[in-house]
Amino acid sequence: MYLEIVTPEASLVSGEVESVTVPGVQGPFQMLKNHAPIVSLLDAGKVLFRGNPTIAEGYENKFTKEPDGKWSMEINSGTVELNNNKIIVLAD
Repeated sequence: MYLEIVTPEASLVSGEVESVTVPGVQGPFQMLKNHAPIVSLLDAGKVLFRGNPTIAEGYENKFTKEPDGKWSMEINSGTVELNNNKIIVLAD
């Protein structure tokens, strides 16, 4: 799957990942390869992803490597769209 995380500041992440977990307004949910298309609002919480996408230079401090090997980023709100194995997170 291809992941992009975009904020008003910049495009922070782009590249291939194995899984993405987001803080949906009805609770967190995970997206894996070949997940059904979805658009959802996001609440405050962590966006978690497993893989090695490119993190934009100068924004590495926004990401933390969790003990389980996933990368995480705190967000205040946003939206997520998944279609054809491409995930776009618009985060605030």
